[in-house]
This record gives sequence, C-alpha cells and structure tokens, in this order.
Amino acid sequence: MTILVISDIHANRTALEAVLEDAGSFDEVWCLGDVVGYGPDPNSCVEIVRELPDLVCLRGNHDSAVAGLAENTKFNPTAQKALEWTEQELNAGNLTYIKELPTHAEMDEVTLAHGSPRDPVWEYIMDPYTATANFDFFSTPYCLVGHSHIPFLYFYRSEEELAQRRNLELGEAVELPGRALLNPGSVGQPRDNDPRASYAVFEPEKRMWIPHRVVYDVEAVQARMKEAGLPLTYIQRIAHGW
Repeated sequence: MTILVISDIHANRTALEAVLEDAGSFDEVWCLGDVVGYGPDPNSCVEIVRELPDLVCLRGNHDSAVAGLAENTKFNPTAQKALEWTEQELNAGNLTYIKELPTHAEMDEVTLAHGSPRDPVWEYIMDPYTATANFDFFSTPYCLVGHSHIPFLYFYRSEEELAQRRNLELGEAVELPGRALLNPGSVGQPRDNDPRASYAVFEPEKRMWIPHRVVYDVEAVQARMKEAGLPLTYIQRIAHGW
C-alpha cells in the first residue's frame, strides 16, 4: 500500500496540483490539515482534496479559524487579514466540510495530528525538547504531524535523554525506527528555505517513509494573491520558502 501524506496546502492550488502529478499513483491520502489560509484558492483546494481516494483529512488551526472554531485573535494581524478574506471567499458547502473535519485520527499503527499529539491543533514541534515530550502522548509506533511547514523525522529511544532528528534525502526511502514523529512539510507554503512544494509517501507494510519536493509555478500563485489583495508578506514568502 502507498499512502500520500500532505499537509499545509494553504489554498495554493498550483502547488497541490504539482504534488498530485508528481506523486503519481497512490492508494490512500492522509492530509494533516490547513487546507486553507494564506493562499488565493481556498474553494478549489477544498474541492480537490475532498475528491482524493480513501482520504483521511484533519482540521488545522487555519481551517478551525475560518470555520468559527478558533478565535482569529490567536493569529497575528497579517494572518487575520488573510483569514478574513478566506472566510468571505469560501462557499457554504466547503465551509461545512471544513467544520466537520476531525482534529486528529488514529490508524492501525499511526497517530495523525495537525500540530502535535499533545495539542492537535496548536502546538508546533520545532525542536528536540518538544519532540521528546510528545512521545508520551501517542501509543502507536508513529505519529505524523504538520503545522510547522518543515519536514522532519524524530526518533526516540528510551535510553536516550532526547529524541534525535534524522537528516532525510529527497526521494530516498527511509526504513522507520521503532517509534518516530514525522512531518511531510508544507505543500503550499514551505518554511525551510526551499520554496518547492513538500510531501511524503508512506509505505506502511515496508515501514518506509519517502520525502519529496516538486517545483511549481510560484509566480502564477503570486499573481492570484495580488489580484485578491492578500498580504504582501505571504506573496513574497512562497518564492523563498520562509
């Protein structure tokens, strides 16, 4: 079985389409949240995701805000402007779909969360200390998260004080250790200084994780963002991956 793992699309249709084309065939899709927010294509991104095969999709913090399930005041003023635009743009059907998404899920051997298993919507895993603490909050061998927009693999051994981060090579299949926290990175707004859309492929029977990046037409997305009047910060950052 091949599972496409995506997260943080952030209403970037062009990046999402590039990922789906690059990924080729897959049996299931796990989407770790934030289908909308920041970008110019909220409706089309929700509609594309909804039609993906054997889909499990979570609700992220931006999804929660536009659905009225989180306060916009939790976001900085620039993000609030993007959220207000997104709220006005989303049609009723897509808004209802987002509102009904779960914040976390548990599969056979994998826990899924947007932020972290400890706080599925809001917590960022950005360092080994936070990663280590979160290993106590899931009982499955693996936990997949998004939210930080940075791909990673943390593994933890009980005899060690801190979880260890493993460097990943693009396209290289990594055999997973006994327990691991993984992030596929962001489809629509990467923040690891690489603007290419980020995703991963998970092969559970082989316990393999394969990270991928794909180039997409950033300028086309920027043009749509400018036309929509979205904040300049988010228009600029997708070209640089920050």
